[in-house]
Amino acid sequence: MWSRSELKARAKEILNRNYWKAVLVSLILAFIGGSGGGSASASSSSSTASDNKYYNIFKDPEALAAFLAILSVVLIVVVIMWVIALALSVFVFNPLIVGCQRYFILCGKAPATINEVVFAFSHSYLNIVKIMFFKNLYTFLWTLLLIIPGIIKSYEYRMIPYLLAENPDMPMEEAFSLTKKMMDGDKGNAFVLDLSFLGWNLLGLFTCCILNIFYVNPYQNLTNAQLYEVLKQKIWGNGSRNAYNQPSDSNTYNPYL
Repeated sequence: MWSRSELKARAKEILNRNYWKAVLVSLILAFIGGSGGGSASASSSSSTASDNKYYNIFKDPEALAAFLAILSVVLIVVVIMWVIALALSVFVFNPLIVGCQRYFILCGKAPATINEVVFAFSHSYLNIVKIMFFKNLYTFLWTLLLIIPGIIKSYEYRMIPYLLAENPDMPMEEAFSLTKKMMDGDKGNAFVLDLSFLGWNLLGLFTCCILNIFYVNPYQNLTNAQLYEVLKQKIWGNGSRNAYNQPSDSNTYNPYL
């Protein structure tokens, strides 16, 4: 059974040995993986003049046509921007997430280079793109049902980027099966592990996120990589067997297990 204190102690040791690289990779991960949530509050004026102006637009056919034309252009621009953002997320950001997690895994075992961040672009790229896309899609669809099932599924699928970081050619069915086995019985523990960083993140807010950039984010990312290393033992034991449940002398791509 793993403990939070052990994972964090290992993460601190690794951070001390790889500080600036870990900070840089964490900054990349925060940029591509962070969701910027802005609260937009609509302030409306209820003046009679304003109401009459909109009423006159719908009365005048030419004004209405112009209004609809402008609205169509705005909608087209919004759709194009959304498609571009989705394409960037699927084909660029998701592979980079896998590469960042690969760096955090490897730097705990041996000196690792920043080049690991782009690892996915030269190793089974389309397979990684496909699996990460379906991971996000399934999580989104579960979230549409209710928030709680979406959160549970996000924890259930949590190990997929790490699995792909070490086994980029892993079939999708295998990736989803293994992450479920790894997180079985540990979703609650992983949630508590995340909560244990809440105080650090609150402190980061008081420093305008400077503390997050230079300490909290790399510390948490390395801790999560150590969680993967511990949960991996559920599937492969001491590492004598690989991701496809084959003997270790198999030709299956699995260089770091």
